Amino acid sequence: MTLRVVIADDEDLIRTGLRIILDAEPDLTVVGEAADGAAVVPVVRRERPDVVLMDVRMPALDGIRATELLLTLDDPPKVLVVTTFENDDHVYDALRAGASGFLLKRARPDDLVRAVRLVAAGESLLFPAAIRTLAGRRPRGDAAPVPGIDRLTGREGDVLRLMTRGLSNQEIAAELVVSQETVKTHVGNVLAKLGARDRTQAVIAAYESGFVSPR
Repeated sequence: MTLRVVIADDEDLIRTGLRIILDAEPDLTVVGEAADGAAVVPVVRRERPDVVLMDVRMPALDGIRATELLLTLDDPPKVLVVTTFENDDHVYDALRAGASGFLLKRARPDDLVRAVRLVAAGESLLFPAAIRTLAGRRPRGDAAPVPGIDRLTGREGDVLRLMTRGLSNQEIAAELVVSQETVKTHVGNVLAKLGARDRTQAVIAAYESGFVSPR
């Protein structure tokens, strides 16, 4: 199956470079481009991509608002933020808005390709240290109740804490001395109770609610 990708970035050179890298892969094809966040939604409605590569800083409509708009669509695409600086607060806001992960523009071509495949498959692209740093820069007063977090069982809470460290299901299973199938069930329960689309959204919820301290 060929994965369909839309690129949203206000720099022509960046869009061209990303297109060349992705179109060189047999299972990836770029089906559309947008030079601003305001143009992304019409392109996505027309082309129905699996993944949108989203710059966060664009002139008329930034990637944060564009991500929010995309996630209101029926069967929305996965959003992968492509950014220049990993410590940009806009990255954290884009993740809060529903992006599945982020990638630096200086990343190697094979990392870009891998990232697109991962988020298309429903897996999160987590950089736990970077997300923790960004979360730690938010004012403590920003913490707010997250519906469902008080319904987590003790073991589900343990799993969520390990998710914030970026551990895979296999690593969580080893840490808790349980089977990977058991961890998969716990992760599914955590996502369902928090109303999270993926692991990234669950990690953001853990920080937002104060369930896990980034400091």
